[in-house]
Amino acid sequence: MAAAPQSPGSTPSRTAPGSTLGRALMWPAVAAGLGMLLIYNSINPPVDDKPPAPPAAAVAPAVPEVLGSHAPPPPVTPSKAPVGPSMSRSVPTRLQIPSLAVNAPFTGLAVGADGRLTPPPANDPNMVGWFKHGVTPGERGAAIVAGHVDTMTGPAVFLQLQFLKPGATVDIIRADGSVATFKVDSVETFSKANFPDKRVYSDTPSAQLRLITCGGAYNKKVKDYEDNVVAFAHLDSSKNG
Repeated sequence: MAAAPQSPGSTPSRTAPGSTLGRALMWPAVAAGLGMLLIYNSINPPVDDKPPAPPAAAVAPAVPEVLGSHAPPPPVTPSKAPVGPSMSRSVPTRLQIPSLAVNAPFTGLAVGADGRLTPPPANDPNMVGWFKHGVTPGERGAAIVAGHVDTMTGPAVFLQLQFLKPGATVDIIRADGSVATFKVDSVETFSKANFPDKRVYSDTPSAQLRLITCGGAYNKKVKDYEDNVVAFAHLDSSKNG
C-alpha cells in the first residue's frame, strides 16, 4: 500500500494486485468480481510490499515498490488558519469503511533505513498502517493511511479501494475512544512515475485523510504495480469516547 509515506499511499481499471509502501505513504474499486480478477492476473505477487509516502527528499528506489517510492515528510507546522472541524491528537486503532466491508486494525508506520516508509506486515492482509510521525486522523492536516491491495497469500484490506465512491464514509476509531468520521471527496489513480507528492502530502488547514494503496497494471517483470490509488477525504464529524 500500496503510507504516506518516496510516495506509503481512484477509479481507472487495473490488471493485477500487489502491495508495497514507498512513493506515497505514505502507503491509497470496479466490483468484487473485478477485484478478484486482479489477483488471478498476478500469479507472482510482489516481493516488495510498501505503500507510497509523502516526500521530504526524493529518494530513488533501490527496488520496485508496489505502493510507491516517496520518503515521508518531516513534521509540519501548520501555517494557515484552521478551517472546519478538527480533533485533538489520539492514535488510531481501527479503520471501518462500511461500503467496502473494511474493518481493520492499525499499526504504526515509520521510515526505514532505506528512507522509505515501512509497509504493514505482509502476514496480516487485514491490517492498515498509519504514518505515526504525521498527524493522527482527525487532527488538522493530512493523515496518511496505507494498506496492501493483496499479499502473497491473496486479497488484502485495500483490494476494493479504487471502487470507493465520493460521499462514502470512513470511520476511524481512536485510542481515546473517539470516532473520526471522514467523507470521501475523490478517489484517483496516479502513475508512480508522476506521483503528485505535494497534492497528497502537503499540510492542509483542515482535517483530512489520505488512503493509499497500489493499482493499475501489475508488471511481473519488475514485480511492481504501475500506479497508486489514493482516496482523498475530509473530516465530516466526530464523536467523543
